[in-house]
Amino acid sequence: MKRHFANALALLTWIALALQFYSTIQWSWARGGGLLEAAWMYFAFFTVLTNLLVAFVLTIPLAFPQSQIGRWCDRPVVVTAVAANIALVCIAYNLLLRNLWNPQGVQLVADVLLHNVIPVAYVGYWWLRVPCDSLKWRDVFPVTIYPVVYFFYEFVRGAYSGFFPYPFLNVAQLGYARVLANAIAILVGLIVIALVLIAIKRDRRALPAVASP
Repeated sequence: MKRHFANALALLTWIALALQFYSTIQWSWARGGGLLEAAWMYFAFFTVLTNLLVAFVLTIPLAFPQSQIGRWCDRPVVVTAVAANIALVCIAYNLLLRNLWNPQGVQLVADVLLHNVIPVAYVGYWWLRVPCDSLKWRDVFPVTIYPVVYFFYEFVRGAYSGFFPYPFLNVAQLGYARVLANAIAILVGLIVIALVLIAIKRDRRALPAVASP
């Protein structure tokens, strides 16, 4: 069941990412841009990059189960780190960003899949895939590596292009001190999510043990 669920979720995630890229290309063409501009914008967003992580972490163990990278993607700490970050995508979007725009058509489908359906489904996959007692409290620290790298990446991109994908990261409008405070608040929220996930898997009473396939 877990393998079939992983297959279906991987396929759905790749479809959602393709729909988002198609919508980004349409947006770029409408303003006189091209494919390079669409790709530049597409890879600016935490939502897209985190869903790409979901797609890779699901796909690589299925395609190359005996490879070193396949086994690494299947490690409980890696699956948990991705689950915490994709849960952050869902929570932050619905609390902070949903009312800032009104997607339609294909963009709406991609929006719902990337921000709601896939995050919830991947946390469900995490529930099934990660065995009880396989996580330690110190595993919370690897969870923060990816968003810290993302924040640095966005600051460099923004300094180069002047574009910031999220209003709470807009250094040009808010200044570095305010943006740094916002980034720290987001990291604290992520740590809380990760600690909740770790606590669930460390408490045998929270759910039955999950055996690996």
